[in-house]
Amino acid sequence: MAAGEIFGEFPAIDGGSRSASVEARTNCLIASMGGSTFRELLQSEPGLAQALLARLVKTIRALTTRVYEFSTLAVNNRIQAESLRLASLGPKEGTSARIVPAPTHVEIASRVSTHREAVTRELNRLSRIGIIERRGGTLLVKDIDRLAEMVHDATGE
Repeated sequence: MAAGEIFGEFPAIDGGSRSASVEARTNCLIASMGGSTFRELLQSEPGLAQALLARLVKTIRALTTRVYEFSTLAVNNRIQAESLRLASLGPKEGTSARIVPAPTHVEIASRVSTHREAVTRELNRLSRIGIIERRGGTLLVKDIDRLAEMVHDATGE
């Protein structure tokens, strides 16, 4: 999640259970608000309600994309798509982006429903062809445009 993001809004809205858990990988500052207070704020601040609706639609679109990827893409393409997604969250430097801290191969595997060995193979291949590079605790996506083209070729989108 990027700075300024929110989480926990689903159960705050409908009183249901959480759909996910959150674990900080770096030091962060968070604030919390009870569900009833959050719902009151949504009713009293239409601009906030509109922003939340836009965010929920963005979430639905992202989930739809993920379902499509899981059901149609080969493992290597899912790894490419996840690498591109992570790069989009990191600081950009021209046509490159830094993913800090670099996710482990196990974490990527879990996110794309595969095993660590497949992630290792694909990341090594992407490294050999100059698209990514691991530098200590950072994963550098050296050519975002080329990675995006690979994902586009696989998805047709």
